[in-house]
Amino acid sequence: MAKQTKSGQEKSNSPSLSQIVRLAIPNKGRIAAPILDLVEKSGLHLPEAGERRLLTKTLDPHVEILFARPVDIPEYVATGAADLGITGHDMVIERESDVEELLDLQSGKAKLVLAVHEDSAITSVKQLAGMKVATEFPVITRAYFSKHKVKVTIVLVGGACEATPHLGIADAIVDLSSSGTTLKTNRLRVIDEVLETSTFLIANRESLRAKKEKIDEIHLALESVIRARGQCYLMMNVKRSSLDSVKRILPGLSGPTVMDVASTENLVAVHAVVNEERVYSLINALKRAGAKDILVMAIQRMIR
Repeated sequence: MAKQTKSGQEKSNSPSLSQIVRLAIPNKGRIAAPILDLVEKSGLHLPEAGERRLLTKTLDPHVEILFARPVDIPEYVATGAADLGITGHDMVIERESDVEELLDLQSGKAKLVLAVHEDSAITSVKQLAGMKVATEFPVITRAYFSKHKVKVTIVLVGGACEATPHLGIADAIVDLSSSGTTLKTNRLRVIDEVLETSTFLIANRESLRAKKEKIDEIHLALESVIRARGQCYLMMNVKRSSLDSVKRILPGLSGPTVMDVASTENLVAVHAVVNEERVYSLINALKRAGAKDILVMAIQRMIR
């Protein structure tokens, strides 16, 4: 609610633009959905999809979301149109943007590869001298061939790069590959890896100084979600006489937490964080060791 000043004018409680941290995230593409899920789990809840706009407020009045094309995000952050951004490392390199990469979000992992038609006689970079290479990443591609001292003609394409060797447009391609399935489907063979990439949280360098406290808060929130991935929280009751046997089974991050239980059975409560891949085998082992009342819970965020 707005407050009245002595002069009778209304003074808004809303934060000023200088107090707001603007986070740019992809509006589409392969990394858009995982990033949106990450932002939601971090606590920066957004309105329902139908209510979202180019600029969208979050549950935190000091944080707003800018939906943008992944390729544009590095430059938005570099110029200060956004304080933070989430996009691929490959996009940052391609746009040659002056930003700070704060955190590898460990998603959207892929490789930028150099590939040729599977029937091609080309097996090395040097053999491409004087030939055409199609790509959506001209900056990275030029730098790669310059490093290898090979002169090629770059053919810029906006999509469907894998089709160009079949159409006679190019002799090779430089394109992103996550699983290799698309390359195999299009009968393409990798001859070299150009760049490894994943999704990063990036920051404007001036914003890091001017809005450090809020940026650190967002950084920690996102990092805590990443730390929790693949982890489960185990809780169980154990007779004190069986405690040593149970402790030997539980891996835990820093060993299990043991607490007394108000019970006539001389029980203790044992809590531990374990990798979810181990839960299936751990349950039976814990039962045999004397644990009971075992609960397995998902972890949304984990802060160290």
